[in-house]
Amino acid sequence: MIEYAIMLLFPAAMAFAAASDFITMTIPNRISIVLVAGFALLAFFLAMPLPTLGIHLATGAVVLAVCFGLFAFNFIGGGDAKLLAVGALWMGWPGTMTFLIYTSLFGGALALILVALRKLPLPSGLVKYEFIDRLHIDGGDAPYGIAIAAGAMATYPSTFWMQALAY
Repeated sequence: MIEYAIMLLFPAAMAFAAASDFITMTIPNRISIVLVAGFALLAFFLAMPLPTLGIHLATGAVVLAVCFGLFAFNFIGGGDAKLLAVGALWMGWPGTMTFLIYTSLFGGALALILVALRKLPLPSGLVKYEFIDRLHIDGGDAPYGIAIAAGAMATYPSTFWMQALAY
């Protein structure tokens, strides 16, 4: 049963966050809460070693502090800040560096795609969808939760959690 939780909880929550950000440009707080609670439960049931637990907690706290600063200066959204921090919590160190690099690469690709698509006229059949119209606004926001989730999915296979499945 624990194996299924390891394989499904984090990826499913990240996919839900990406979809929510794509459609509504918001990442619900409940996703971050579920991920923190899931981390705590899985760490307990897997008897995560205390030094490893400490590294994961410290990494998540540092990323949360940095992201809080970025949010305060309006560089990123609040949902993105929380999702990055909880992603770092799950990744630990040095997995967080890999996670942030992948997230940056996917974020750059997302930005390029949005810039290119925003230069094209929006097909009339898509105007009726508010979220597509919102994504098409020149200079508008980007649903960065997609890049965060993609970075998390690319990094997750090399984490403590997947290594725990091997034993």
